[in-house]
Amino acid sequence: MSSRPGTSSLTDGTEDIQAWLEDIHQQARTRLGQGHVASYIPALSTQDANRFGIAICTNDGRVYTAGDAREPFSVQSISKVFLLTLSLRAFGNALWERVGLNPSGMPFNSLAQLEAERGKPRNPFINAGAIVVADSLVSAFATPVQVIQDAARRLSGNASILIDRDVLASEWKHRSRNAAMAYLTKAFGNINNEVDDVLYAYFACCSLSMNCVDLAVALNYLAAEGYSRKTDEQFVEAELARRINSLLFTSGMYDAAGEFAYRVGLPAKSGVGGGIVAIVPGQFSVCAWSPALDDNGNSVVAQYALELMSDRL
Repeated sequence: MSSRPGTSSLTDGTEDIQAWLEDIHQQARTRLGQGHVASYIPALSTQDANRFGIAICTNDGRVYTAGDAREPFSVQSISKVFLLTLSLRAFGNALWERVGLNPSGMPFNSLAQLEAERGKPRNPFINAGAIVVADSLVSAFATPVQVIQDAARRLSGNASILIDRDVLASEWKHRSRNAAMAYLTKAFGNINNEVDDVLYAYFACCSLSMNCVDLAVALNYLAAEGYSRKTDEQFVEAELARRINSLLFTSGMYDAAGEFAYRVGLPAKSGVGGGIVAIVPGQFSVCAWSPALDDNGNSVVAQYALELMSDRL
């Protein structure tokens, strides 16, 4: 990101990043009390709506935090970025024969769109798309859940990351709509494995318990042209990182992707656990978390924090 007159790059040494982040945190806290905690997954309904944390990981490996940045939470749909990346590493562009590349314009769990489009989900970040991506990983790996957990641990540098078994059990118990999508997709020939195996892998990934620091560090490869500093490897090719960011920009924020792109202008992925990860290519990755959501399923406070951040950048 080049600097314009009167502004500075976040990582060029001219900005007190910690003070900058704490100021954003304080301003964003004024939105606490708005929204509601997700309740359709009962295990998420007990979250404290007043928690709020934010963490930045710069491309040179520095980490800055404010608030509850080290408080673990359920990553939920943010995990779809891990699913997609691992599947593209395994299958490359062949994945796009099974999943589309376009915004859905429909609720993230729409059955009507899936039926109309004959079992090919519109993109990998709606539920049906992520289920197809999970199916690809079930085909590719004998222990897909372990592969997903290990990837989150390696990329974040946190070997203690676990799957929250209470959240997983809650997701499994209330799986009816996701199961309906999976069976409908299988009826069109786009699920290759047993539906229960695919759903278990998908729910386990959504049930990862991570904090803002974990996620900002783990997904920094998307800001660094595919290079992971934690694993010291080119985790994905630079071109693929750019393409994943493009999908995040158009489809990462549920039905509010267009509005978020207009207000914030960054590739991002949200989850109903209250987290949002955003990418500033060439500069840093950021994760903001607060459990209370708006009507689109995106964190009210985290969105506002990222909007403040974007304005200052």
